Amino acid sequence: MATSRVTYQGELRTSSEHLQSGSIIISDAPVDNQGKGAAFSPTDTVANALASCMFTVMGIKARDLGVDLAGSTAEVTKVIGTDPRRISAIHIVFTFAIAVDDKTKTILERTAMTCPVHYSLHPEITQDIVFHWSA
Repeated sequence: MATSRVTYQGELRTSSEHLQSGSIIISDAPVDNQGKGAAFSPTDTVANALASCMFTVMGIKARDLGVDLAGSTAEVTKVIGTDPRRISAIHIVFTFAIAVDDKTKTILERTAMTCPVHYSLHPEITQDIVFHWSA
């Protein structure tokens, strides 16, 4: 069974429907590639997926450890290279709204690096990941 249905809306915009839930994601071409930049670009969603996936696997492990990561954030920066035009780097800065001991930090940081998106991205894409924990 298909996961999603993507519909081209015209003017470099698509809508993607998650078939199981019915939720919709709109994408728009970025300004630097002839678009309006009015929504996430396809490459934005790839970079964002890395942070979201890392949070998801950390959230599973944190729940097992009795830790709540709610309110924590990740700032994502995508770098586009040329020749060919592609994602060349993804920079993510995680800021956690909680303080945990060093052992828990290590477990959660290592868990983040096991997310499926991390393993799915081409090895030439630099993944610069920083973790900031509350004191």
